[in-house]
Parts: sequence; structure tokens; C-alpha cells
Amino acid sequence: MKILVIEDEKKTAGYLEKGLRENGHVVDVGTDGEEGLHLARMSEYDFIVLDILLPERDGWSVLTELRRDGNHTPVIMLSACDTTEERVRGLELGADDYLVKPFAFSELLARIRTVLRRSPSRRPESLELADLKIDAERQRATRGGKRLELTPKEFALLTLLMRHSGEVLTRTLISEKVWDMNFDSMTNVVDVHVRRLRAKVDEPFEPKLIHTVRGVGYVLDVRS
Repeated sequence: MKILVIEDEKKTAGYLEKGLRENGHVVDVGTDGEEGLHLARMSEYDFIVLDILLPERDGWSVLTELRRDGNHTPVIMLSACDTTEERVRGLELGADDYLVKPFAFSELLARIRTVLRRSPSRRPESLELADLKIDAERQRATRGGKRLELTPKEFALLTLLMRHSGEVLTRTLISEKVWDMNFDSMTNVVDVHVRRLRAKVDEPFEPKLIHTVRGVGYVLDVRS
């Protein structure tokens, strides 16, 4: 997923960014309310983690503007204050959940999964092609009934290919979606990760599913 974190405390923002990236997500960070709102309006995100006490514009205002814009991206609000009034206010403004600082990172991940499960616009959590299966929620992949041991980035790459099976994805698009980068120096990184993914997903199995389209990129498909 592509997640936007809007948090002005450098330590907390770095903690969230590191943890989410380690779990295979692409992360942007806004360090104040104005920057966060600008990022949310300029790019499409799957999830937003929004602190309440922010410089320039507080989290309440950011959330209000997003919902006024018709942006229904799921939002978890963060606050050091645990009061019923704040929780109710967040929910009334359109927040999907509310998390009190300090919190365990595992709890944030669990809250994100819970919100996405009940979101009507969420993507399917189970994907299948031939004997390849992905459980996106649990970040598990199997082929022929055997568990594939994938790194977070390999899982993110495979999930992207699965969600666009039959569609040729360019190296630029892959690098943008998986690494949040869109310049030529990422091309080799994409190729290296595809080779590693093939070694786990394709080499021990038939038919081969990951195909190279010369001069363009890659496609996941069943071919005769």
C-alpha cells in the first residue's frame, strides 16, 4: 500500500516510516498540516495516519478539508490525549479509527488491517492465478500449496503483478509503486528483485508465470 503519515514529531514520524516500509509499504511523510494536506491532494494514497496536534493546520482541519474534497481515504488519527470527546469528534469528522500515543507498532498495523477489512472500497485480500495464491492481509504467498518465503519488497512486487495480471507493467511504474521512485537509476533494482522473485515463484514450478516484455517491463500471466 501507499501510506501517508502526517506527523510533526521527527522521532515518531521516523518510527512510523521505518516500520511501515519494513512491512513492504510505500510511505510519504508530511511534517505539518499544510504539507500533509497538500500531499493528500496531490497523490492517491491507500491509507493516511494523521496526528491531531500539528503546526500550520491541525489534524481536525486536515481531515475536514479532505472529506469536504470528497476524499474518502481511510484515516487513523493519532493523539496523546485519550478523551471521549476527542474520539467522538474524530469519528464525527470522518476518521475511521483513533489511536492514543504511545502505542505499539503492531497495534497500528492491526488497526490498519481492521479498517481496511470494513472499508467498502478496499481491494480484495485474496488473489489467485493458476496455483499461485496471495493472502494480502496476512502477507502470505503460496504456490502449489507450498509457502513462499518472500521479503516485504518481494511480496509487494508480487502483489502488484498479481493485481495487474495480464497487464504489462513498465519498470518505471513498478519502481514508483513498490519503491516510491520514478527515475532511471531504479531500473536495475527492479530487475534484480524480479530475478529473485522468479527464483522463488517460478523456478521450482510449472507453468512459468513471470514474463519479460523486452524494452517495456514485466507481466504476470499464464501462457501456453
